[in-house]
Amino acid sequence: MKSVKNRISLRGLRTFCIVARRGSFRMAAEDLFLTPSAISHQIKSLENELDVKLFDRSTRDLGLTEAGNTLLQESAELIDQLDEVASHFHARYGQRSLRVAVQPFFATEMLVPKLSDFISENPGIDINLDTEDQTADKHPAQADVSIRLFRNAPRNLDVDELFRLRLCPAVSPALLKRHPGIKNGSLEGLPLIVHSKRPKAWRDWARSSGIELGAQSSVIRLETMISVAIAAEQGLGVALVPLPLSESWFRAGKLVRLSDHDLQTDTSYFVVARQQDGQRTEVQAFRRWILQEFGNTG
Repeated sequence: MKSVKNRISLRGLRTFCIVARRGSFRMAAEDLFLTPSAISHQIKSLENELDVKLFDRSTRDLGLTEAGNTLLQESAELIDQLDEVASHFHARYGQRSLRVAVQPFFATEMLVPKLSDFISENPGIDINLDTEDQTADKHPAQADVSIRLFRNAPRNLDVDELFRLRLCPAVSPALLKRHPGIKNGSLEGLPLIVHSKRPKAWRDWARSSGIELGAQSSVIRLETMISVAIAAEQGLGVALVPLPLSESWFRAGKLVRLSDHDLQTDTSYFVVARQQDGQRTEVQAFRRWILQEFGNTG
């Protein structure tokens, strides 16, 4: 047997803890903003350093070996403590900067137009804005603060609810001109634009509004909410767009709202931070500003 080195990669050990907790190379890769192959490479390197197998790859589900389970129990708390030390050190001596993760539509329609106000009020804080949508339902590991949609407030994090997400039907002015009956609640024969992450939203809106959808000519499914709004703007069909995020589209005449009835979804926007990051003055300043600007605006 090879002798175990006195030193092992702390980066590899931290990656191992995240993979073990998430139970997936893919989800760990999303947390760390790496590719699954890079995660796999780090785990293999750590296994080679320790000369043990840490994961059982013989089944579909990723499970820990006995050695892997032991390593997790003995190292997870240490890694958490090191992350906390690094966070506190950065807060005290590092450059004051914020890594903010926001979903694309919220960023373009709400945050970015007002971000200059925060910067002018806090000139000593640099903002690094991440608008990737890959980790929409969790707080990214590399972010100091995130604005995310959750059904329930996530545990073991500092969270503030901003507002409940509402959806309303909308079309382009050109499509409405071609089909004026839309305004009377008739969507018969028109294409429906569907957000793939909310496949039942149209059904729920119809039930709550009492309006029959009828038969559609086609369904267009898109992955992101911003692509849904753009598709509606281009006249591809009728879409359920988010409120209050779409208000500027209505004011600018890019979209026309078809009904006063909104679908109240089961998700809300939250501003989220790790508990250890919540003590940093720049995090506190940003959260106060976010709540002041967007809290209860739904």
